[in-house]
Amino acid sequence: MTDQRRRGFLKGMLGVGVAGFALGSGIVPLRVEAATAPDASEWPEKAFKTPGVDETIAELYGMEATESDQITMDLPTIAQNGAVVPVSVETTLPNVTGIALLVAKNPNALAAYFDVPEGTLPFVSNRLKMAETTDVVAVVISDGKAYKATQNVKVTVGGCGG
Repeated sequence: MTDQRRRGFLKGMLGVGVAGFALGSGIVPLRVEAATAPDASEWPEKAFKTPGVDETIAELYGMEATESDQITMDLPTIAQNGAVVPVSVETTLPNVTGIALLVAKNPNALAAYFDVPEGTLPFVSNRLKMAETTDVVAVVISDGKAYKATQNVKVTVGGCGG
């Protein structure tokens, strides 16, 4: 066996050994799980079609929301373009299971709805489309109760309405 063939053989064996170690130790999974969509029965379709903030909260969660100072909203007070308004929400409330974003004067108030799995930091970020100057409401579900925070955003260029 020549030196060059021996080197090629040793490199190949080293590669097989590394691959075997990676697969055997779990570094590289043997099987890849496919992402699945949530069950359609869990999708709050009616809430996304409900006008009005209070009505939407009642439809989505079956209760009224209480104002809370433990919800922090980060969004502009003046939006240059109502078609793309960045917003982020975080909270110090414990045991958060859901966060929703509502835009009061949009034809359908519910703009975004998030399930927050156990052990996940209660933080969401999104971009909203707003028809006009209005209140943006963040609703947080904590320990089975609904809490909300509200901030007004002035829209200077068209959003939902053009």
